[in-house]
Amino acid sequence: MAWTWRFEKSDGTRTAPAVDQEEFTTQGDAESWLGENWKDLLDAGVDQVTLFEDATEIYGPMSLSEADAG
Repeated sequence: MAWTWRFEKSDGTRTAPAVDQEEFTTQGDAESWLGENWKDLLDAGVDQVTLFEDATEIYGPMSLSEADAG
């Protein structure tokens, strides 16, 4: 199983990640990575993310806005 993030603009269109896209072996690893990188993603124009396990959407879209993350 591979856990991945899809990076999106606020309207749901996909956007290229500001940092290297990674595949993770666990949901916790994916979420920890996002916790460490969300500000860089937001600064580069990613507004929200969606988490996938292989092709299955787990949750999202989740805003990266500081106001929403607070």
